[in-house]
Amino acid sequence: MDNTQVFSDEFGQLLVIDDGDYRTLAFAEDDSQSRMLKSTPHVLQYEYTQAMLLVLLFCQPKRVLLLGLGGGSLMTALHHHIPGIHITAVELRAAVIEIAYRFFRLPRGKRLQVVQQDAALFVQTPMDKKVDVVFVDLYHRDGVDDAQLQAAFIADCAQQLKNNGWLVLNGWIEHQENTVFMDTLQQYFTDIRSVLTGSHNWVIIAGIAGNSLNTQPDSVLKETAAQLSAKLGFSLSRHLARMKQHR
Repeated sequence: MDNTQVFSDEFGQLLVIDDGDYRTLAFAEDDSQSRMLKSTPHVLQYEYTQAMLLVLLFCQPKRVLLLGLGGGSLMTALHHHIPGIHITAVELRAAVIEIAYRFFRLPRGKRLQVVQQDAALFVQTPMDKKVDVVFVDLYHRDGVDDAQLQAAFIADCAQQLKNNGWLVLNGWIEHQENTVFMDTLQQYFTDIRSVLTGSHNWVIIAGIAGNSLNTQPDSVLKETAAQLSAKLGFSLSRHLARMKQHR
């Protein structure tokens, strides 16, 4: 039987649901924002977060920015699998940060920083050091925050990236039809790829302009994905099979 604890803040409810094996964070009933297998909290459980790690086929990040924390699954996975990585996570809701530490084993360390702030405001100011990857997963009780699809936001994310950096953004299936969003991406990124997951999340993986187009042959990508799958605890290869290159 599920054990559910209910919390609230100025933005609404937060539910922490424990069924014995898994712990889930939800922002509303019949919602699931983050999920952790308690025996292996560093193994990503959702298809879309797994697909977001396809970026590891193209770079070995030493410094990343996470916009949107949730239960902290991406932060936990990156910290576990990449020794010495520096991670800055930005989360609007103080209650979400507290819950991530209290219930979802969010790691602590001198290379890990969690900032309570509106992500769209945070990226307006360049960080002291540019990052290899910006992960974007801004989500509220009604779904994906459309703010992350705006031209100014994409431009602000691009300015946080190194010359060979990557943007990884979680959207929904309907965002595939947003031509203005795609046009904006093409202003800043030369290598744009996407994955439509079985859960109807649409994950964008985009290499910044000034970066030469990634020309690794499919055979190399498949081999790298197989090697990473063994380390990550899930099949990255099945997400690679769905990846589409836009340019």
